[in-house]
Amino acid sequence: MKFALVGLPGSGKSSVARHLAQHYGWASCDTDTVIESRIGMPIRDFFAREGEAAFRELETQALQDCIQRPGPLVLATGGGIVLRAQNRELLRQGSLVFYLRTTPEELARRLRNDSKRPLLQGGDALRKLRDLNAQRDGLYRQTAHYVVESGRPTVWGLLHWICMQLELGGHVPPPRP
Repeated sequence: MKFALVGLPGSGKSSVARHLAQHYGWASCDTDTVIESRIGMPIRDFFAREGEAAFRELETQALQDCIQRPGPLVLATGGGIVLRAQNRELLRQGSLVFYLRTTPEELARRLRNDSKRPLLQGGDALRKLRDLNAQRDGLYRQTAHYVVESGRPTVWGLLHWICMQLELGGHVPPPRP
C-alpha cells in the first residue's frame, strides 16, 4: 500500500510523511529529495536555470519511481505535482492520497522566512499563495481520497488524524493493546 500527501508548499507534507512512515515502520519517499539527488543541486537553482517545464518533467519521473517501489510507502510530493493530469492519475490509482489543506494566510505565516521555494520568491508571498491555492485547490481535491484541514494543528495532530482514517478505513490494522 502506498500513501501520498499533496498540498500547497508549506502545508507539512514532508514532516507528516516522515513521521507517518516512522509510526508504521514503512519506507518514505519525498519527490523533491529524489529530484535534488538526481540533479545534484537545490530545486530552486534548477528551476531558475532550466525553468518550470523541465522541473515538472523530472517531478513526473520521480513520482513514477516512488510509486513503483515495492512495499508500503509514504510519499511526500511537491506542491505543484497535481498540475499534470498524468501525475494526478498516478497518485489516485497508485496510492491513497491525503490533501493537507491549509489557508494561504497560514502558509504565508509559516513560510515568511523561507528561501527554498522557487514559486514564492520575490514579491508578495501571500498573493502568490492565494493564486496557487485558486489554481490548485480543485486539483488537490480531485486527486485526494481524504482532505485534512491542516491549518494550525501540530504534526502530531495531523499524524493522529491520518492514522485514525487509515485504521477506520481498514487500510491498516488497528494498534494492538
